[in-house]
Amino acid sequence: MIAEKIAELTGHGNPIFTLELSQKPGILFTGGNDKGLVEWSLKTNAFIKVMFLVNASIYAIHCPAGYPLMFAGLRSGQVLVFDFIQQKVIKSLNYHLKPVFDIKSVNGKKELLIASEDGTVSVWSLDTLDMVHSIKVSADTVRCIGVSPDEKQVAFGCRDNVVKIYDLEDYTLVKALHGHTMSVFALAYSTDGRYLVSGGRDAQMKIWDTATYQLIKNIPAHLFAVNHILFHPSQPYFATASMDKSIKIWGADDFKLYKIISREKGYSSHPLSINKLAWNGDQLLSVSDDKNIFIWDIKF
Repeated sequence: MIAEKIAELTGHGNPIFTLELSQKPGILFTGGNDKGLVEWSLKTNAFIKVMFLVNASIYAIHCPAGYPLMFAGLRSGQVLVFDFIQQKVIKSLNYHLKPVFDIKSVNGKKELLIASEDGTVSVWSLDTLDMVHSIKVSADTVRCIGVSPDEKQVAFGCRDNVVKIYDLEDYTLVKALHGHTMSVFALAYSTDGRYLVSGGRDAQMKIWDTATYQLIKNIPAHLFAVNHILFHPSQPYFATASMDKSIKIWGADDFKLYKIISREKGYSSHPLSINKLAWNGDQLLSVSDDKNIFIWDIKF
């Protein structure tokens, strides 16, 4: 496996916490501790514009398939809704009063899930943008959301070290997975739905069997917190990003480590915490506290 850095996108003045590919190919959005959400071209690897201004840090961006909308979750608890057709923010989803850490959609139900530091997950209609439900998941922060590929279940990673699995039909609790010794920061289902991979502030990565909820494997994946886990859409690999300033690429079937992208390994990589990743085909995009976006070409 070969990794080569092919571009650096610079312009953010503060740490970048999140990124999201647009529904429109070749467009990337980023947000962080700046005053705006930024649009980039992946065709020219250049800044396009600031989409809209914000009054608090952006922790989550989500562009649901099939909708001309983008959602930005803020440290204030607000979620701003940007309409691509009208080219403006059309609504603020005001329910949470504490930071919003993750936003995901359930396409089959046309619903949006918003996870917050207040310990709840709010459920919204993508058609009407009205709130339809609220789930009290934890006494503390809900940090991340993972939706199973068949959209039958959803996993929430919590600050109390627990992963909670809910039935997506009626939002009832199915199982609580115990194993992490610190806050769960990252969750991802494998593309075939057989496994759920969790990563925590404890630097551990745990592989869970989704049929039995048994822990199959525990991997001391990084030196510090695992910030993000992301499966490649078509190749049998997944990537992890860490506070230890490294990106690692693992086998999705054997869970072996195949590549480490870090300064220690000779790459001109991020010198600070890597917060989030995105796959754009075989390109891996990373954002960091160092205010930069790097684009890596991965040859499998």
